[in-house]
Amino acid sequence: MQEYSKSKLNKVKRGKIRATYDVEKINTILDAGFIGYVSYIYEQRTITLPMAYGRKGNKIYLHSSQTNRMLLALLDVKKISMTVMHLDALVLARSGLHHSVNYRSATLFGTVKKLENNIQKKEALKCFMEHMMKGRWNEIRPMQQRELDRTLVVEMTIETASAKIRDVGVVDEPEDYNLDVWAGLIPLKQVALDPISDKGLPQKMEMPKHVLDYCQQNKG
Repeated sequence: MQEYSKSKLNKVKRGKIRATYDVEKINTILDAGFIGYVSYIYEQRTITLPMAYGRKGNKIYLHSSQTNRMLLALLDVKKISMTVMHLDALVLARSGLHHSVNYRSATLFGTVKKLENNIQKKEALKCFMEHMMKGRWNEIRPMQQRELDRTLVVEMTIETASAKIRDVGVVDEPEDYNLDVWAGLIPLKQVALDPISDKGLPQKMEMPKHVLDYCQQNKG
């Protein structure tokens, strides 16, 4: 089992019994999602924004326009942190303070660089697209050079990380278990509904297999 080493930067202090530094478990959390929350400082203010990402090994790929102030700020300091979180259930207890949620959360720390080479940029964008939906990249038209030129692609190398996972039921005070108050879990899940074809498509165009596969794998 490979683990990230613990330091002041990534060590979980509160709720440490739920912490994990296992690389495989953290990658599983990353691969289950597509949106991460990236933080940066702009004019002495901390700003956090959601960003779609792709992962390959210990690399995370982000992209936007060449003038994106967040990515430019991160490239300036050459460091980055990102959090990915999945909400799995509401935990309804017998008292207000014991209400909680079940979740999987991973926080990454690393260095960041700009990809300049067209081949590297295309591979990063392919990784991004395949992370969103496996099989999609080969079904879309090739990227044009002018599109590549105006796209800023950033590669994050994960240097360290940690995760917290809560996957248990209600934890109440012993004296509260006899109260006439309902307690339990409400599981939550993000699901894919039936795909909706764009109105500009030819009427007889069949739904691509990779789209149908994605919906089947992620249906409720």
